Amino acid sequence: MPQIFKKIALVGKHNSTTISGYMLRLANFLLQRGHEVVLTTHTAEFCHLTELPCAPLMDIANDIDLAIVMGGDGTMLAIARSLVDFKVPMIGVNQGRVGFLADVSVDTMLSTLGEMLDGQYLEEQRIMLDCSLERSGDLQFHMYAFNDAVVSKSAMGRLIEFEVYIDNKFVYSQRADGLVIASPTGSTAYALSAGGPILHPTLEAFVLAPICPHTLSARPIAVNSRSEIEINLIHADDCRVHFDGQNHRDMLVGDRVVIQRARNAVRLLQPLDHNYYDTLRQKLHWGEKL
Repeated sequence: MPQIFKKIALVGKHNSTTISGYMLRLANFLLQRGHEVVLTTHTAEFCHLTELPCAPLMDIANDIDLAIVMGGDGTMLAIARSLVDFKVPMIGVNQGRVGFLADVSVDTMLSTLGEMLDGQYLEEQRIMLDCSLERSGDLQFHMYAFNDAVVSKSAMGRLIEFEVYIDNKFVYSQRADGLVIASPTGSTAYALSAGGPILHPTLEAFVLAPICPHTLSARPIAVNSRSEIEINLIHADDCRVHFDGQNHRDMLVGDRVVIQRARNAVRLLQPLDHNYYDTLRQKLHWGEKL
């Protein structure tokens, strides 16, 4: 049974110069429909919409029924990490460049959102990565990643050496520029550039894709998402671990990155006519049907 969305949070891309008008139209549309609308503080300040109710996202996450995110995939990644443990469903309105996650167009957003808010939507449960950086047995950093975690060389530009274990079983040692560990959602991002496969978003799997491996026979592999993946740094002059390309931490030789499936999944709502293969064809410029 479709969920009833009473209180809706609006989140916008902070550095967009054209978002204010769209955000105001959207807020007025929702208010006219009888929804309670609250903007995140950063969105209200940037869009100069401080006359509307606003609050920090984490202060209202327990109270909202839906988050509508206006921006691009980068904005969606950040908000998904923040809301995943609150189990708040998200709708993405595409104001960015790619739009794998935010696929509602700003040009048709009012009609599309009207239908979705009336219950005409599909819900996808998307896997989130739970990532930990450990040093000498102590937790240094914990972070979620929606797309991927990447262990890679840093400013020195030299190969790094690492070992990979899956469920405590040795897989390989590798000298490479790095390693991408991606969710199905992230399989169309950095992992794809590293030669990894495209995974349908509903698959319960992770992709491990080496970045420019010194051993040319090293190939990407897909593993069950219930696996625990461990990357041990053996040698590096300079190394970092990146999370969704938005956060990073420096690594030292002997550090250990542990990645597993997060307890909760991202709730992503799509229009009824959403077709993942249409998205792939449009975004990756595949051939049209003959």
